[in-house]
Amino acid sequence: MYLETFETIRKAIATATGRENPPLTDGGAHADFASTVAFDLAKERKKSPVQIAAEIAETLLQDPALRNIRVSTTGPYINFNTGGDFIRQTLSRAIRPGYGNLPAQPVRIVLEHTSANPNGPLHVGHIRNTIIGDTLARSFRKAGHPVEVQYYVNDMGRQIAIVVWGFTHLDSAPREGEKGDHHVARVYIAANREIERDPGIVAGVDRFMQKVEEGDAETVSLFRTAVSECLDGFRETLARLNARHDRFVWESDFIRNGDTSRVIARLKQQEECHEDGRLWIDLSAAGFEKEYVLRRSDGTTVYAARDLAYHIWKGRNFDRVIDVLGADHKLIGSQLIATLKLLGEQPPEIVHFEFVSLPEGAMSTRAGKFVSADELIDEVTRRAYDEVTARRDDLDEGARRAIARSVAIAAIRYDIVKISPEKSTVFDWEEALDFERQSGPYIQYAHARACSILGKAGDFEPAFSLSMESEIALAKHIAKFPWVLTNSVRDLRPHLIATYARELADLFNVFYQFEPVLKSEGEIRNSRLTLVLATKNTLREALETLGIDALATM
Repeated sequence: MYLETFETIRKAIATATGRENPPLTDGGAHADFASTVAFDLAKERKKSPVQIAAEIAETLLQDPALRNIRVSTTGPYINFNTGGDFIRQTLSRAIRPGYGNLPAQPVRIVLEHTSANPNGPLHVGHIRNTIIGDTLARSFRKAGHPVEVQYYVNDMGRQIAIVVWGFTHLDSAPREGEKGDHHVARVYIAANREIERDPGIVAGVDRFMQKVEEGDAETVSLFRTAVSECLDGFRETLARLNARHDRFVWESDFIRNGDTSRVIARLKQQEECHEDGRLWIDLSAAGFEKEYVLRRSDGTTVYAARDLAYHIWKGRNFDRVIDVLGADHKLIGSQLIATLKLLGEQPPEIVHFEFVSLPEGAMSTRAGKFVSADELIDEVTRRAYDEVTARRDDLDEGARRAIARSVAIAAIRYDIVKISPEKSTVFDWEEALDFERQSGPYIQYAHARACSILGKAGDFEPAFSLSMESEIALAKHIAKFPWVLTNSVRDLRPHLIATYARELADLFNVFYQFEPVLKSEGEIRNSRLTLVLATKNTLREALETLGIDALATM
């Protein structure tokens, strides 16, 4: 209903002003919608924005499409307020399952996220990538888009060659109960320590890199075995985070199928391409001073060459290509885009994120200084179990542990996704698990409270007679969910969903505090129960879009 009303108002303003795409936005505290089009017309009409706004509002008042919408002005701003029919239609939709789902879209999305090097377990720094990417994928699917989520497996880089050297030269047997990615990390760390003691080992590592690119069967098998073991561990961790990939795409495949050779051959025809033992692209015309190296002097290609081949393949098979990358990839991401444009290929849209850390500080897999995602999940789950036990000692242990697992993932995912990607953040244990404030468990608790109210109420006939300020504010916020979802996927801003869900929980708690539901009677009781049901459904849809379980009891 919100999106339809937004479009109705936008078209009315366009007709009244002659502007094809007039500005229209949420009205904040003053209105449901507002437009600043009067500012845009001031120079053209040689009048003050205040006078222009009044004239436009007078015209809009005559538009039959706006007969159920109140039009007014506040200085140069044109305000629009909806009425009871808007609320009735909103709630009648929101009480049905799947509220917020948008119509099917033809634009096919490929979204790559996480893609951590398979040389050790995912750590706290990696999982911001995972959570941003998975939330975007869920948002696109809810917005009606076909989405394929991919993990690009770096299975031929130097780090993997070091792992293979460690497996073939050191005591590398797995320990009892050791998870695959942790096993690989232990070997990788030990191999790096050996290299520090004997730099001559590097020549052996380089030879592994040459042989794997040459397609030596034994070397390829060694690389594939080590990487597969690490990926098996990654899959377990990702499953715990409620994240999944549709396809794991192996970097080496673009060597085997000839795509990397073909893209290099195309680049050689460009005047920006240079060979001096190495092969590199001069991107200075695009503003880059640093050479974009694609092939080393020993004849082996670098990651960038295979990445170009991968992105050309993605661009030819999907309509919209989206990558989630850390801020440390801004340069190579920009160089990738510039080179793809040079070739006339579709460049990706890149969501760059700053890093999340713990108060303990920076992490490095090579040095063995990191807090793994598994350790983080275990610790948050332990703390969640203590909190759930303190609140619900009436539940058996199995039920408390199940709730604790869901609460822990809610705490982690929400605390990370609530911050816009371009801002760095520190994961705060206490805040993330606070049931009383802006956290994932806080939103889960609001959903559980709505479930409890409805469970006690029994059957009721839906009604839509709302008059109290807290009721109307809550209903109008429910109406915004499809609009927020649209903005989130359009601008690649998953934190908008997180902010919306928390605001919805806030408004629900205010409503519950001031307006009796179960003790009210007749039409008022049915209307408030309808509002609770609409809130529950919307909270559930928002939580599921965030990858968080919508719990019925906590």
